[in-house]
This record gives sequence, C-alpha cells and structure tokens, in this order.
Amino acid sequence: MDQYPTTPGRGLTRPPQLRPGDHVVVVAPSSPIDPERLTAGCAILRSWGLRVTVAPHVLDTHPTLGHLAGTDADRAADLQSAWLDPTVDAVICARGGYGVHRMVDLLDWDAMRAASPKVLVGFSDVSSLHEAFAQRLGVVTLYGPMSSGASFISDGPTAEHLRRTLFDPSATTVLTSATASALVPGRARGITAGGCVHVLTAERGTPAGRPSYADSILILEDVNEHPYQLDRLFTQLLRSGAFEGVAGIALGSWEGCGRPERVRELMLDRLGPLGVPVLWELGFGHCPSTLTVPLGLPALLDADAGTLTLETPALAAR
Repeated sequence: MDQYPTTPGRGLTRPPQLRPGDHVVVVAPSSPIDPERLTAGCAILRSWGLRVTVAPHVLDTHPTLGHLAGTDADRAADLQSAWLDPTVDAVICARGGYGVHRMVDLLDWDAMRAASPKVLVGFSDVSSLHEAFAQRLGVVTLYGPMSSGASFISDGPTAEHLRRTLFDPSATTVLTSATASALVPGRARGITAGGCVHVLTAERGTPAGRPSYADSILILEDVNEHPYQLDRLFTQLLRSGAFEGVAGIALGSWEGCGRPERVRELMLDRLGPLGVPVLWELGFGHCPSTLTVPLGLPALLDADAGTLTLETPALAAR
C-alpha cells in the first residue's frame, strides 16, 4: 500500500550543521551520570574537533531522590543556559533514565524560542524534550546516542553515524539496517516524529503532548518492557487517538522486551489494523549499535526496501 499525505509539510526549522571548533555543552536532564563514562564520551566529542563544556550540575545527584541527576531546577537551568548561550552550537544529553518529565515545564520556552536554533541530541527519556522542542520551538532534533551511553562509547558505528549526521548530514539521509524488514508493506511520506514508547505515552495530556501524530512517520522503540506492558502502552496510544492519521511507522529496538517473535506479533496485532506501512527493526534506540534519527523532517518510509529516506539533510549547511 502507498500512503502519501496530500501535504506532508516542509518539516521544522533545521539547526546549522557542526564544524570543527564548534562549542557543545553536555547536560544531564534525567538520571545520574557515571563520571568515567562522562570522561570517555567527552573525549570522543573532543576527538571530532569540538570544544566541549560540561554543564555545572551534570555530576549532581538529587539530595533525596537518587534516581535524578540533581534537582529539577538545576537540571532545567543547565539545559536552558546552554540553549540560550549564543556561543553554543549543540546541546548533547549525557544519558536518559528518568527526570525530564519533572523539569520540562520549568524551562522558559519564550526565551528559548527567541534564541537561535541549535542541535539537541539524545534518546530514551529525552523523548519528552524532543516532543517539547517540536511543539514549542519548532526545531529539528536528533534522536541519537548520548555522550555517556554505552553504545556511543563502545560501538564505533554508533559514534560514527552521529558524527556524520552532525558534520556531514547529506551523507546520512538514507537510514537502514541489516535487521530492517516490512511488518506491513508499503510506502508513506510524512514528518518524522516519535521516540521511546513509554515516554510518549506519559506525554499524553501534557502541554507538549500533541493531539495525534497525523501525517507523521512515527518512530517507536523501547527497552525492558514485557510484551503485556507494551500491549498496554500501545493500546493507550490507540485509545487516546495518538495514531489517528499517522502516515507510517518505523520500529526500532526492543532490547529486553522478550522474544522478538512475540514482540513482532504484538506489533502486528496493534499496528496492522491502522492500514499504514510498518517497518520492523530499523536499528535505533536501546540497542548495542544504533542509528541517529532526525525528528521533524519530511521523509519517505519504504517498508519493502527497509529504508527511511530523509527528503532533506537533518541539519542546514553553513
């Protein structure tokens, strides 16, 4: 089947691509950071010729809630300060975990909207920021590896794909993987959106929660959710209208979610009746080797070919 929205849209505003010498700030909007991993990840970023600053509260831990990297106010202040700083070209999240939901409404969105757009990189819990940046700032973001993450530090192809997306985005407009295959065949055009399923589900009904993903190529992945838990999450998204008008769906990793064939059966059960193309295992998210997927861009999903093709490079030329 071919699903071509009449007006797929031009996408969101693209930040400028990076060049050697550009300034990036590492922030920790979610859970606490391992200092050794922080050092290793920053070393990789510096090896690309970037100037790296670690935000003041990155190594903090909340005084009573140990699952948070510092207080909500401090985590928000680090992110906002980096975004408003005219010398900063990119903001890279150190890790996910949990915490963005608690601090995202503390950001001064009017001030951030007035600032020049720049690159935001992260995945997992950072899905809340991706949604907020799309809805409130109208800027393209990168659903990609974080600087203290295991895949970024340990897997060369993961780091290299992010590097090329940042510095040479015209070379990363076709996304595919060895595991990609059609769950529901067909092609569709739309604007890329999405992220981690349980985080997107928690966004429903919040200021950043969009009514639906109409005309979107929706990218979805998750980690350590049993099939019955995934069933509950997808059923909530269906019942709340999130999938109404969606153009196509690209599925990523389901690491720790049980037997792949069982997860595949569940996805077919929940998503098949939508009647749109669904691509299985594109290779992004919580997996040992992961792609960087831009959000907010017009793209063509070809489930039969196992590809997601961006119709414009993720970042603007300089």
